Amino acid sequence: MLKTAGGYESMITKYISELVSYGKANGLIEECDEIYVTNRLLELFDVMEYDVKNENSDTKDLSESQKCENSEEKHKAASFRPVHEILEDMVKYAFENGIMKEDTITAKDLFDTKIMGCITPPPSIVRKEFKDKYAVSPKAATDFYYSFSQAANYIRKDRIARDEKWVTDTEYGEIDITINLSKPEKDPRDIAKAGKAKKSGYPACLLCKENEGYAGHFSHPARQNHRVMPVTLDGQQYFLQYSPYVYYNEHCIIFNAEHTPMKIDRAVFRKILDFVRQFPHYMAGSNADLPIVGGSILSHDHFQGGGYTFAMAKAGYDKTFKLPGFEDITAGIVKWPMSVIRLQGENAEKIVEAADHILTSWRAYTDKDAFIFSETDGVPHNTITPIARMRDGKYELDLVLRNNITTKEAPWGVYHPSADLHHIKKENIGLIEVMGLAVLPARLKKEMSDLAEAILNHKDIRADETLEKHADWVDEWIGNYTITSENIMEIIHNEISKVFVKVLECAGVYKRTKEGQEAFMRFVESL
Repeated sequence: MLKTAGGYESMITKYISELVSYGKANGLIEECDEIYVTNRLLELFDVMEYDVKNENSDTKDLSESQKCENSEEKHKAASFRPVHEILEDMVKYAFENGIMKEDTITAKDLFDTKIMGCITPPPSIVRKEFKDKYAVSPKAATDFYYSFSQAANYIRKDRIARDEKWVTDTEYGEIDITINLSKPEKDPRDIAKAGKAKKSGYPACLLCKENEGYAGHFSHPARQNHRVMPVTLDGQQYFLQYSPYVYYNEHCIIFNAEHTPMKIDRAVFRKILDFVRQFPHYMAGSNADLPIVGGSILSHDHFQGGGYTFAMAKAGYDKTFKLPGFEDITAGIVKWPMSVIRLQGENAEKIVEAADHILTSWRAYTDKDAFIFSETDGVPHNTITPIARMRDGKYELDLVLRNNITTKEAPWGVYHPSADLHHIKKENIGLIEVMGLAVLPARLKKEMSDLAEAILNHKDIRADETLEKHADWVDEWIGNYTITSENIMEIIHNEISKVFVKVLECAGVYKRTKEGQEAFMRFVESL
């Protein structure tokens, strides 16, 4: 459809006016920015005419009550549609008028982020506001920043709302399950275009500071609406940002200002403890630094944190012990499916020293009877996943013992989900899973729906090419229930949670058996 001087072009000016008003109400732009931002948007859409009086007649007198509150709740500004709806209309106009050449998911994401970049304030403004809020309290600063990240549509609330989530009570406490539906699947046209695109080393990865304001391309997301906050950890420059997919409340990423590989060492313990000192309402942890047990991007030093209390944090001690030389620190083994040593104390540096001692000992530790090998053929296997938090004014550091050894029978890793669990979860067990939140693949939503239908209608699951992989699992539990259409999904969810507990038990280097715990104590007694 071609632009005209009349009706259709007037729609885009209406959307522009609506977005500008949304930006003002949500604190993205000030009143004095309105003309400037409007003109940027008119340029983007190649619009020459704009009736200021008519376009602003409904929104020029916005009251304070129309402004969004700084909270994680969905904005409730009375005069505006959700921002994703406004953007959808603007993107549709752009494609129909040749401004946007393709209508794939990636093309739309690139363009609607470009639109939001027009109403997102520069880093200096956002950082000043964050600093001012921090002077009030750390929580006031993160409340502002989280709300801002949502308002700027960097955190796409409409997509996150699609995720399926539930909680199941287990012997280890309430385990969280998420089927991740927020990350859109790639269109084959996007994949093809990305494959043909010229490779670029800028930004070096998705976590680099150079992503702030970056336009993106078909193999790299647009980030014009992305702002990062500087944070100094143990004297070194880091930046704070939120995960665009927010797997849990206020899921944040703390990344090194330099593109440098991840490494678990004494410095990491200092940095995550320093982070929770500065933001005591948040936890912070790091993925391990070896393949298989590492989880996310190992090429860029970073941590993950946020305002959520995971099941592992709620788990108590199985037993406590005295760590020689560190008698003023409470140390113990946590009642958790993975192998966790918890340190608690008031002196952060003492905890760092104790953690470093445990790490150094674990890296060199071999117990053939327990199938723990520090290295094979010169390849190291032992490392740690650390998680820090504040509890009752004390520092708390969880050290999760990890080992990535493989065998011919277990090429994916001995301490990795076993093959019989891969129908639910076969990916690496990273930091988030370690703490008790399963991030499961999107395929499971349809598969579980189809499985429920097949069970209710007494269909042969093994006859279905997609569902066949679930058949043995279903056979294990189907006889334990009186199944109805009302309870089938609850039953499936409950059984998925049981699988995830088994996944975590697989990842534990010391099993929760008499033999496993005796082997665990052999390591503890070696410290």
